[in-house]
Amino acid sequence: MTRASISSEQRFEWRAFDTHGVRRRGTVIAPDLSAARAMLKQDALYAVEWIARGAAPPPAARAADVTLFTRQLSGLLRAGLPLASALELLAQASKHNARTKGMPRIVRALARDITAGVSFSSALARHPAQFNALYCQLVEVGEASGTLPAVLARLADDRERAAAQRAKVRAALTYPVAVLLLALSITTALLVWVVPTFKQIFDGFGAKLPAPTQFVLAMSAAAGRWSVPLAAITSLVVFATRHALRRSEAARLHFARITLRLPFAGPLLATLCAARWSRALGTLLSAGTPLADAFDSLTHATGNAWFDRATVAISAQLRRGVRLAPAMREAQCFPEEIVQPVAVAEESGTLDTMLLDVASLSDRQVDEKIAGLASLCEPLVIVVLGVLVGGLVVAMYLPIIQLGNVV
Repeated sequence: MTRASISSEQRFEWRAFDTHGVRRRGTVIAPDLSAARAMLKQDALYAVEWIARGAAPPPAARAADVTLFTRQLSGLLRAGLPLASALELLAQASKHNARTKGMPRIVRALARDITAGVSFSSALARHPAQFNALYCQLVEVGEASGTLPAVLARLADDRERAAAQRAKVRAALTYPVAVLLLALSITTALLVWVVPTFKQIFDGFGAKLPAPTQFVLAMSAAAGRWSVPLAAITSLVVFATRHALRRSEAARLHFARITLRLPFAGPLLATLCAARWSRALGTLLSAGTPLADAFDSLTHATGNAWFDRATVAISAQLRRGVRLAPAMREAQCFPEEIVQPVAVAEESGTLDTMLLDVASLSDRQVDEKIAGLASLCEPLVIVVLGVLVGGLVVAMYLPIIQLGNVV
C-alpha cells in the first residue's frame, strides 16, 4: 500500500438486511468492494446492493483523537496484544463514534500496512497530517528497542501536556481580548445610536458644551460616517492576512516573530515554545537518537515558524561542528536560563536529562505566567470598561449636570 493509497479509497453506498431481517442502508469507505463487504459482515449486515460513489475525501482527525489513539494503543500493547490485532480492535471500537470522524479510516489503513509487512513507523509516516516527524521517529526507536508501549505512553503524556498548556494559554489570551472587543462594540453602539439622541438635546441648550462632551460628539460623528468603511477595511485586512499566512512562508515567519514580541503574551509564548523544543529534543536523545539526526524531527516541534527556522539554523551549525549551546545562543530565540544549563550538560554528557529538566522547569514557568496574566487581566478589564463606558456616560451627562447647577 503506497502513501497515496488512502486518498484513493472509494465510497460505497449499500443496502442490506441485518440478522432480524430489517432493511438497512448507509455508506462505507474502503479500498475496494471486497474490503467493503468484509466491513459490513463484521457488523452482521448482509448487503443486497452496492453503488460506487467515487473517490472518498482524505481522512481528517483532531489532535485529541490522535492522542486518545496513542494512549489506547499503548494500553493494548502493554496487555500483550499484537500490533495488528490492537489496531483492528481500535478501529472497530471507534468507527461508531461520530466525534472521531476520520480516525477509524486511518487506523484501518495502519492495520492493513502492518499486515502487509510495513513497519509501524513507516505506516505512520504515510499520514503526516496526523503523525509528525517527531512522532514517527520516536515510534521507530521504540520498534527497534522493543519498547514501543512505553514510547507510545510517553508520546501520549507529552501530547496531553501540550494540549493542556495550549488550552491554558488560549484561555488566558482569549478572555481579555473577548472582553475588550465587547467593550469596543458597546462603545461603538453608544456612539452610533445613543449619542446622536443626546446631541439633539444639547443643540437646544444654546450654551457652549464642555470639552469632554464635544470630544464624544466628534467621535460619534466620525463613527457614524466611518464605521461601515472601517469594518469593511478591517474584514479585508483580516482575510488578506489569513490568506498570506496560508500561502507565504515569509508571512508566517514575520507573524511568528511579531507574536513573540507582544507585551505580556510574547514572553509567555517564547517560554512555551522553548519548553516544547527542549522536551522534544530531550525525548529523542533519551531514546537513543543521535543529536544531529534528532534535528530532522524537530522542524515543526514548537508550532512557531520563528522557532522552526531557528531549529534548521541550529542543525546546520551542528553539522559544521558547532556545539549545541553556542548554536542556540546564536539563534536568539532561547532565553539564557535554558542555554546555560545546556552548555553545562554538554560538558558533563547529560544533555538528554538536562533538556527534560529544563522543559519541566519551563512548563512550571508557563503555568506561573499564565496564572499571573489571568490575575492581571481582571483589574485591567475593569479599568478599560470603566474608562470606555463610564467616561462616555459622564461626558454625556456633564452638560445636563452643569445646566442643573445654573438653574
